[in-house]
Amino acid sequence: MAAPKRCAWCGDDPLYIAYHDQEWGVPSHDDAHLFEMLILEGQQAGLSWITILKKRENFRAALDGFNPERIATYPPAKIEALMQDAGIIRNRLKLNAAVKNARAVLEVQAEFGSFDRYIWSFVGGQTQQNHFHTLQDIPATSVESDAMSKALKKRGFTFVGSTICYSFMQAVGMVNDHLLECHRHAACSALA
Repeated sequence: MAAPKRCAWCGDDPLYIAYHDQEWGVPSHDDAHLFEMLILEGQQAGLSWITILKKRENFRAALDGFNPERIATYPPAKIEALMQDAGIIRNRLKLNAAVKNARAVLEVQAEFGSFDRYIWSFVGGQTQQNHFHTLQDIPATSVESDAMSKALKKRGFTFVGSTICYSFMQAVGMVNDHLLECHRHAACSALA
């Protein structure tokens, strides 16, 4: 039996294939997952996504399961301890951003009732269905990611440039950027 067609970016690494087939592009409305992906996308800046996937479980352990209430209270000593953890990306700016973003997420939740309600407002609460044939067709940013980036920065978030925001939108299913010939395109369309 032939393997299903996939977006070429996931290659043949089993971890990458599992992420592509089970998570990427699936609409997520869970605040915990949305926060985790926002942090991980920020951690990815300048690195490959497979690097982040391979360290994801280490990040979960180091960052208290991506619990924003816990991360928001991290003192400088916790950041120093994290800087010694070889299992994660040891970048002080990115680790400090996780703390700032946790605080900002808590403020958004208090104001809007959930991070989900706020973040999905940038696409009108609906997945944008794209119809790309090649990886070169997929943009790095969009009008929506530009707006999201600007709004998040205004609220005190960091490591949320438009490219990071667009990657986040792809990851959590705010946009369906599976290629048309990928077996996940129709499945993610149906989930939306």
